[in-house]
Amino acid sequence: MSQDKRLKHEIERDVKRLRDAERSRRTLLAETVYLGTVGLLFVLPIVAGAYIGRWLDGMVEGYSIRWTIGLLLLGVGVGAVNVYLLVMKK
Repeated sequence: MSQDKRLKHEIERDVKRLRDAERSRRTLLAETVYLGTVGLLFVLPIVAGAYIGRWLDGMVEGYSIRWTIGLLLLGVGVGAVNVYLLVMKK
């Protein structure tokens, strides 16, 4: 009889786990929002770096893209760190 109770308990536990997994499943909308957030966290620092770099290069006399390239690369690094931290948090 004890084996029957143990088996019944294990089956009930497995059924509860399956129901919990079904309820916590992410929807397509949630996945889309998550991917959009990841994209923004990566792209926004790059665009901001390029914009600020171009503005700084415009203040220098002559032709220069030194600030643009430097801040663009910094934006790529910051964006990559942002995405890494978000993925590790989840």
